[in-house]
Amino acid sequence: MSKHPVDIYVGKRVRHRRWMVAMSQQQLAEKVGIKFQQIQKYETGMNRISASRLWEIAAALRVDVQYFFDGMDAKTSGGTTAWPEELMADREALDLVRTYYAIPEAQRKRLFELARVLTSAA
Repeated sequence: MSKHPVDIYVGKRVRHRRWMVAMSQQQLAEKVGIKFQQIQKYETGMNRISASRLWEIAAALRVDVQYFFDGMDAKTSGGTTAWPEELMADREALDLVRTYYAIPEAQRKRLFELARVLTSAA
């Protein structure tokens, strides 16, 4: 049986959110009462996530269930999503975003302006 595009998309959103909150597969698995191998299968879309399990995962990752479907309509219709596929799959980029938002807002704005200056100077 082949992977369904919705299962793959939801799995990637689970992985993305897990990375954003700096949680390991093992930690997430413990929070929802399953083995980490099952989280791996969910994240790749190999196994479908039941509604009740998705509810538990959303609670563990502190998001609404809808989070896992955000942007899917645009993606399935050939449009673009808020997070390009490559960015969602790039752990370094996700770490950078997570670190950026951990910086206090005033300093974050200054860092952003510095990045703009460096980009235009390149």
